[in-house]
Amino acid sequence: MASTNLSSIQLLSFIRLFSSIPQNAPTLFFNSHPKPSLNLRAISPKPYNSSKRSRPWLPVALAVKNLGDTDRVTVSPENGEIAGDLPSAAGVYAVYGKDGELQFIGLSRNIAASVSSHWKSVPELCGSVKFGVVDEPDRSTLTEAWKSWMEEHIKVSGKVPPGNESGNATWVRQQPKKKADLRLTPGRHMQLTVPLEELIDKLVKENKVVAFIKGSRSAPMCGFSQRVIGILENVGVDYESVDVLDENYNYGLRETLKQYSNWPTFPQIFVNGELVGGCDILTSMYEKGELATLFKK
Repeated sequence: MASTNLSSIQLLSFIRLFSSIPQNAPTLFFNSHPKPSLNLRAISPKPYNSSKRSRPWLPVALAVKNLGDTDRVTVSPENGEIAGDLPSAAGVYAVYGKDGELQFIGLSRNIAASVSSHWKSVPELCGSVKFGVVDEPDRSTLTEAWKSWMEEHIKVSGKVPPGNESGNATWVRQQPKKKADLRLTPGRHMQLTVPLEELIDKLVKENKVVAFIKGSRSAPMCGFSQRVIGILENVGVDYESVDVLDENYNYGLRETLKQYSNWPTFPQIFVNGELVGGCDILTSMYEKGELATLFKK
């Protein structure tokens, strides 16, 4: 079969698949093209060192071998975790389905954690794993190791692994989109038919939790607002946010809200139509474990 080389566009589409690995399986984030030349000399041939007991995968981890020359390790789940001798080290890995077909080629700062995460999300596609530990795992070296396995598989099979195809979200957890901030008016130069104070009253009474903050929920403009958003996100409550600094769609909101709530500073958090307070009060309730009870009311 004719040799197939990855184009720069293909490589970029593959690399984007690694931008959302779960926290317990940290993976590199890429902002540039991988080096076009393939050079694995930077991968140390030294055995992977570990203070733990001798493991049967040490011979496999002498270097990043060719994909076809690397032995497989069976994935056997036990008590919800992967029971096996996978290293908690950086490198490349290839996941095979129970039918023996290659499903996904990835790279990670923690191979064992990444494979465990995959098994939890798609256990039916995880039968065995090949891996190669990179002794000096800088971004360039890991990228080249991953690229070599990907090119080898494409050369042999003529196709990209299903999990690495552009747009495939099976193997990578997508970040949920954040809700947009609410706007109280259609624009600064539009005349309101209802007083702004009535719009505020309607907003806080029709929504369970409303946070009036400086900036947006995706980009708070002060440390107190950032802290409030962090608490609400950690608690997992559904809430609405309003940017009091938006002089176009929320013109006059800051002064009107101060009069409405009789509270001089921001942020301001309302629950069930009642003002709870600002950052200090919300932080105190959060640290005491009182927010869950408040939000259930």
